[in-house]
Amino acid sequence: MLTSKQRAFLKGQAHSLKPIIQIGKNGLNNEIKTSIRNALDARELIKVTLLQNTDEMPQEVAEILEEEIGLDTVLKIGRVLILYKESSRKENRKLSKQVKAI
Repeated sequence: MLTSKQRAFLKGQAHSLKPIIQIGKNGLNNEIKTSIRNALDARELIKVTLLQNTDEMPQEVAEILEEEIGLDTVLKIGRVLILYKESSRKENRKLSKQVKAI
């Protein structure tokens, strides 16, 4: 679990990010989950957008991803999710070092 200070820090870091994964009419399928896992391993912090043509609800998507991938939902704004997870690769753990220091 993230503390409120860590969450605030991550929100600031995510502000300039563009959503790199979009969930559309196929919903939250395994392909998208794999993309999210890979993106988090590479970046640790990503934005995911739920397109208008999806039946998925942001809250449900966040809960499923938290359970299955073990990530933290930093923030939900409308149809955008900001997701964070420490990278499993040491060389990509720049952000998580900063988060732990908070």
